[in-house]
Amino acid sequence: MISELKILTGKRDSSTYLKECYCTRPFKVANVREERSDPVLRLMMMSSSPGMLDKDHYQLDITVAAGTALHLQTQAYQRLFNMETGATQEMRVRLQTGSTFTFLPHPLVPHEKAAYTGTANLYLANDCRLIWGEIITCGRKLNGEIFLFTKLHSITQVFFGEQLLLRDNLLMQPGVTSFDAMGWMEEYTHQATFLFFDTHEKVLLNETADRLHRYLEDQPRILAGVTRTAGNGIMVRMLGHSGEQLFECQQQLAKLLSV
Repeated sequence: MISELKILTGKRDSSTYLKECYCTRPFKVANVREERSDPVLRLMMMSSSPGMLDKDHYQLDITVAAGTALHLQTQAYQRLFNMETGATQEMRVRLQTGSTFTFLPHPLVPHEKAAYTGTANLYLANDCRLIWGEIITCGRKLNGEIFLFTKLHSITQVFFGEQLLLRDNLLMQPGVTSFDAMGWMEEYTHQATFLFFDTHEKVLLNETADRLHRYLEDQPRILAGVTRTAGNGIMVRMLGHSGEQLFECQQQLAKLLSV
């Protein structure tokens, strides 16, 4: 089933509002902004489906208009069910001049024999701020499904204009890849990617990267690395044993960016 979600923000005075929204089953969008005085538009992406099924194809298109700020969140873990052909998701996000976008979704949970390919293309303009995350679990760990999915392929690309700033290409194939090998997951079962880009002029991110690193050093049972990227960005990779812990770490990293 092909499912679509399109979001366009607008600006009224100093506040961001939902200017246009179009979605097909199983998607729904809810405004979860608690205070009317909050200038940030806070939306929750919801689904009436328990997860992605075989041959599902999700198309997500988000435009954050100039001078607006959007915080998009998810409702729950994204489950990927048993599949024969596989499921795909394509996400495109365009940030116009002076906009801010935050997206830290709940973890992906690939069930046994799940096959999934997800692509995200993120386009930045001048004076933009992007916070982006992804968490991938080994499967239903408490049920004994540890790396029993067929394939999980995630590609994330960040552009400034036509310039490619970052390309993260992650391919996980149990039976082909030995996840407990050195340089792979080793003893860990969950991983997270956290991206931060700020295209404002004269913004220096060295102190910010150090602040994120100090926080991660104090977190138990997590292995993490912080890297500066092209285009005034920071990439954080985390390995752990719990999706909840990594999800909470991403929320705290986002808060540290506002300090």
